[in-house]
Amino acid sequence: MSEAAVKEKAGYLVRFTPAQRVEHFVTMVDFVGLVATGLPQKFYTAKWAQALITAMGGIDSVRWVHRFFGVVLIIAVVWHGIGALRAILSRKVGFSMAVNKRDFTDAVQTLRYYLGLEDHPAAFDRYDYKQKWEYWSLMIGNVIMILSGLTLMYPTFVARLGPGEIIPAAKVAHSNEGLMAFLVITIWHIFNAHLHPDVFPFDASIFTGKISRERMEHEHPLELARAEGREPPGHH
Repeated sequence: MSEAAVKEKAGYLVRFTPAQRVEHFVTMVDFVGLVATGLPQKFYTAKWAQALITAMGGIDSVRWVHRFFGVVLIIAVVWHGIGALRAILSRKVGFSMAVNKRDFTDAVQTLRYYLGLEDHPAAFDRYDYKQKWEYWSLMIGNVIMILSGLTLMYPTFVARLGPGEIIPAAKVAHSNEGLMAFLVITIWHIFNAHLHPDVFPFDASIFTGKISRERMEHEHPLELARAEGREPPGHH
């Protein structure tokens, strides 16, 4: 969404479009489905895993449901990629998730602020360095999960194209990346979206699409200044 699309409405700013909110909701539900059917397979010797597998109709049912959610993930990632590419090529919006030099200086300044060496933290644009790190780690993880998952779904076909060692390597990559994604979401993302002091107990902006102007001024002052046609903080 372009900065020009940020409009004030009853003290709130529109930060996410309906399409972005739907995409997030689908991704959220799909992630829960993948975790619920994937982790029990990884830890199949544990009693809780066996109980979940039994409750879901047995291992065959769990595997088919997991594959269904895997296909949804493929569609969601491709859809997201095409949408982002079209937006960039249309030149309506910049690639706001691109990592740049400022992200590193922002991280250093924020750390110095936490240590009491700076008077104020870094001023962020549409996405800060933490959000970019989470985004790219999950996108790269999605690619790993998709490629390794397809390899495990069609091992015979893949083995014809390359060495057989690809199959066990894909199994390890799929299993460990899945666990890592679960930990990143449940620890890093949940903290920032719910437990962080600035948003506690719940950041509803991705569901409502709206964010208060006060929060925008505090969390994304550069984007807000540009949207309102004024000089950003710290500009000389």
